[in-house]
Amino acid sequence: MKLKFTLLILALFSTLSMFGQNDNNASNSDDVISSDTVKYAGTLTSPVIKDDMTIDPDQNKKWRKGLYKYPAKPKNAWELGLHGGHFFLDGDVDERHPLAGFGLGIHLRKAVHYVFSVRFDLFYGQTYGADPQPWNDALTPEGNFHGIFDDYVNTGTNWYPSYKMEYIEGSIQGVLNIGNILFHKERNKWNWIAFAGIGLNSNQTMMDLYDANGNIYNTAVIDALPDGGESRQARHDRLNKIKELYDGKYETKAYRKQYIFRVTDKYHIHASAQVGMGIYRKINKRVNIGLEHQTMINDNDYLDGMKYRTATDQSNQPDMLHYTNLRLAINLANFKKRTEPLYWMNPLEFAFNDIAQLKQRPVFDLTDSDADGVIDMMDMEQDSPAGCPVDTRGITLDSDGDGLADCKDKEPYSPPGYEVDEVGVAIIPDEKRCCVTKDEVRKMFEEGKSRGGAAAGVHGDPFITAGGGVSDWFLPMIHFDLDKYYIKNEYYGQLKHVADMMKKYPNLCVTAFGATDVRNSNAYNELLSYNRAKAAIDFLVSHYGIDRSRFNLMYGGEEKPLVPNLPDSHNISKEVEYGHYMNRRVEFRSCEAGDYDMPRPAGVLDAGQNTPNPSRPGSKYRGNKSSGF
Repeated sequence: MKLKFTLLILALFSTLSMFGQNDNNASNSDDVISSDTVKYAGTLTSPVIKDDMTIDPDQNKKWRKGLYKYPAKPKNAWELGLHGGHFFLDGDVDERHPLAGFGLGIHLRKAVHYVFSVRFDLFYGQTYGADPQPWNDALTPEGNFHGIFDDYVNTGTNWYPSYKMEYIEGSIQGVLNIGNILFHKERNKWNWIAFAGIGLNSNQTMMDLYDANGNIYNTAVIDALPDGGESRQARHDRLNKIKELYDGKYETKAYRKQYIFRVTDKYHIHASAQVGMGIYRKINKRVNIGLEHQTMINDNDYLDGMKYRTATDQSNQPDMLHYTNLRLAINLANFKKRTEPLYWMNPLEFAFNDIAQLKQRPVFDLTDSDADGVIDMMDMEQDSPAGCPVDTRGITLDSDGDGLADCKDKEPYSPPGYEVDEVGVAIIPDEKRCCVTKDEVRKMFEEGKSRGGAAAGVHGDPFITAGGGVSDWFLPMIHFDLDKYYIKNEYYGQLKHVADMMKKYPNLCVTAFGATDVRNSNAYNELLSYNRAKAAIDFLVSHYGIDRSRFNLMYGGEEKPLVPNLPDSHNISKEVEYGHYMNRRVEFRSCEAGDYDMPRPAGVLDAGQNTPNPSRPGSKYRGNKSSGF
């Protein structure tokens, strides 16, 4: 009967595993979706495996870049499992009833790779048996009883074996799973496993041979019942009568094999093997549940206290243990640093994902229909006018954003905020100004004095000339982002104003004076202020054709702040940072006595960057108040 039951369990597992493999809940979308957005099993997300989530981040990085064939093995979680279920003995004595035993335990499992894993298992179980077949002293010469049943010998009384067996086992098992090798979908919800292992066990079997008074049982009332034979009801009646007659106290130690390893005289240690199979269902990335059946094989025919089944059935087969159980498995990991166990991952995902991405890539085509130097595959404007410069996207350049391409714009750098005429020249009303006014600069100058005195190098008013009179006209200044010397787009209008004045007055000499805020060393700031003044002059020369000899390049580093007494810190408010922003400037003025073209300062190799955006931490002020930024 137990053999048929075992075969039924195996057939059930095989059927369930086939249903698991045929799950059709996976997406059938024609589009290839990146692994960080794919959904599977309704609620679970396919993991994004970063380089630091693998055992060899360098190898994985090279693989991602196409410099190595194989990805690195992901770091993956350990599995902790709790299990419990029906434990029974297939031996010489029948079970007391179909659910007479129980077992429970704990396991720890680790994937070696995608198909094979190792599991450490600790198990404890109890089971009970009672035999409806009568026994007597006929088998005594074969040594079946070893003195345990001596009180029944030569009494003319039959006995009916009844036992309780406790069993504990520790084992290491190799687990083979094939549920994650998937060719037609990304992830699985079911996993089928088969396993085998070896271990050590210890058992203790106790027999119920005597009543509460220490006397042997008078089994005549059982003998009077019909023989069990082929009748299920007769066997059932005898087992019920045994339960009524026996007191259920297992007071006698059953015979145990001799001359084997033992920890103490109480505990014998036997070697054992395990084989089994199971099916698991994923609940989420953390939790899985499973159903398993396990057979424990021992070279021990005394687990039920009896060596032979009956006087005429002197079987030589050792007792077999069976354990059908439910398992709760928990994946132990921080999923930001590790993946699920590899037996829940599809090893083909990397290859299939790369193949799908390759299929989506367009055929490389070098055609450039508009001959603008950008191939059509990357050209966002494939009909650019002939001869017009374009940006890296193939779009015709419009530097000032006035809607007129540079190649057709008579003023490619019109000041922002104004309408332009049909040839791209800004229409600026007379009452509008291009720059910060004298009054605004004087106001900032007075605020600086209130924090500690006049700005260094300025004699009370930044617009009083050396001769004591106010200048007849005002050339603008431009400002820079933190630690930068590139020309900001919003100052193209101010530079055009300078160029217009120099074209209007061909003999005018202009000094470009560069300055910085106070943050950094004097030597560094001197070179940075030089770079800013040079960038402004180079812009005017290259864009407006002004002769370089009409400029004096001068610089003062942090020595001549427009807004003085500001802190040497980046951890400041936006308002204070605005003052630093005003100090990061290039001023234009008509050349004065003593002005000259200063050489590049020595001592520092480089200072600042000629690229957009600030490069230092802390509060920053970016923009141009006059331009609406």
